[in-house]
Amino acid sequence: MLSIARLQRMNHGSQFRAFSLSGDQYAKPIDPFLGVDHAWISGPTFPPHPHAGFSAVSYLFLDSETGIDNRDSLGNRNLIQPGGLHWTAAGGGVVHEEVPAEPGKTVHMLQIFINLPQDKQADAPFVFSVEAHDVPTIYLAGAKIRVPLGNFEGLASPLLLPTDVRLLDIALEAESEVKIPVPQGHVAFVMPIDGEIYIDGEAFNLTAPKAPVNLPQGADRVVTLQARNGNAKAVMFSGTPLNQPVFWQGPMALASMGALATAVDSYRRGEFGTLQAR
Repeated sequence: MLSIARLQRMNHGSQFRAFSLSGDQYAKPIDPFLGVDHAWISGPTFPPHPHAGFSAVSYLFLDSETGIDNRDSLGNRNLIQPGGLHWTAAGGGVVHEEVPAEPGKTVHMLQIFINLPQDKQADAPFVFSVEAHDVPTIYLAGAKIRVPLGNFEGLASPLLLPTDVRLLDIALEAESEVKIPVPQGHVAFVMPIDGEIYIDGEAFNLTAPKAPVNLPQGADRVVTLQARNGNAKAVMFSGTPLNQPVFWQGPMALASMGALATAVDSYRRGEFGTLQAR
């Protein structure tokens, strides 16, 4: 089990609040995920910033009041709508910015940092998205499960991913439960999003934020999620571990100190590119 750090920042009337989960140097026990921020953003929070060596993924919950105006140094600019997902595979380096589309309205989202295999970390950066209406959705008794990444119960996200991961957005009605099989070879963990959710019989909520990690491993693994005391919402992550070292410097993470130094030098020389004026 890992504690989730609380983050809060005010900037010129805007607000950024987040529950932040991250692994250690080797990203265990959440490998291949490097970290997850469950965030509420009501205005510009981060200036344009570089990424290298991993993927920065933004997923907006359906209850988000507005979308995200997303742009990067590759020349891409798009609106990430509530319920949609945008994936930036930074690879050898990209400059990136995300701003709420409507000032004063709050974006409710996940910022997910997913490692790239070492042999892909120097590749040219690229992006892809899935719109809200294209996210597969499964309706079970008392439960709604969206599948923005990976596959579940015969439904698959349309995205082809550079790292093997799955993301399930799970909404439970009061007194309901679901049983979620974990794919063979995956590490899995759950983050509570709203209400009180029981995971394999243990209660989790945002009052004392923590996340169950190192969920049972082996063949035929099943995780049980329950909403015993009102409606509840959680996100379940899983992925195949990369088992490679992680060396950080700011928003860059690579598998060796030499590769990290090369990325930092490339950024300083302007090789990540720049953003076009708004």
